[in-house]
Amino acid sequence: MRERSLVGVVCGLLVLIGALLTGCQSPSGGVAEDGRLGEPATGRTGTATVSPVPTRPSGYGAVFLAVGECSSFGTTSFTEVPCTGERAAARVAARHDGTVRDGPRCPSATDFVLHISEQRPALDEDGDGTVPQGYACMRNLQPPHPGDPGGGGGPRTIVGDCVYDSGDGKVHETACDGTGERQPQYEVVRAVAERSDCPGPTALYVRLGGKRPVGCARPL
Repeated sequence: MRERSLVGVVCGLLVLIGALLTGCQSPSGGVAEDGRLGEPATGRTGTATVSPVPTRPSGYGAVFLAVGECSSFGTTSFTEVPCTGERAAARVAARHDGTVRDGPRCPSATDFVLHISEQRPALDEDGDGTVPQGYACMRNLQPPHPGDPGGGGGPRTIVGDCVYDSGDGKVHETACDGTGERQPQYEVVRAVAERSDCPGPTALYVRLGGKRPVGCARPL
């Protein structure tokens, strides 16, 4: 009788311990660190993944004709191209929205200006499908550089440039070395704030714009 009683007690203890162990197990969803119950388990294993946020490309194409990027040949029909490619002709020295008349002036060594009309290219300013009206101040990758002093071109007349009288009260820029269509008659030797600041032998005043808008030109 004693042996049966001991056996019965041992069996009862094992059943009780098993029930306690079963009750201590976490629910299928787990328990969060703050003690709250987690979401029901889905049966999948592994780590959670998050869809990556698309990022805009850097460098060529990230911004349409940004400073330092290059265009193909042409001033009325052009495309943005990698600067290392064979189609690259000029690099953007400055880029502004709006029109040349209302916007900032191009750098003095600008060879030509690209006027960018509002358009909807594949690659644009901010990914919204449009490029606003603007202009890019361009510098040729290879000589000649008409924007250099005496080069005979460029959007600005600067000190060192040469001009000729067109006969209608205006002057036009031409190459100082005589290689242009017209021979030079005057050279801009100084830029000043007022005409009275020009040196004595000044024969012509040329409008330059900027903080020193008067160009003092001497005859050649």
